[in-house]
Amino acid sequence: MPQPAKLPDLDIQRALGTLPGWTRRGDALTKTFAFDRFADGIAFVDTIAVAADAMDHHPDIDIRYTKVTVALSTHSAGGITQLDLDLAEQVERVAKG
Repeated sequence: MPQPAKLPDLDIQRALGTLPGWTRRGDALTKTFAFDRFADGIAFVDTIAVAADAMDHHPDIDIRYTKVTVALSTHSAGGITQLDLDLAEQVERVAKG
């Protein structure tokens, strides 16, 4: 499989316009999701784990009680690639139920 290429800054900014609540922090896209209960956040993580495995692309996930922060970066490319944008879209679909 070919190595994904880092996206230009302009492409990343355009994509962020279609991903509500996502921001860029350095070489990663991030978003924090809030849930009513701890178990709801864990169920969310379980669901996005399945989507990430299917894409063979895996986010950094920080769980803090009812808040889950997802960070997406293609470490092997040294930044944000199309894989990160695609996974962000998947995470959004999961969040919307």
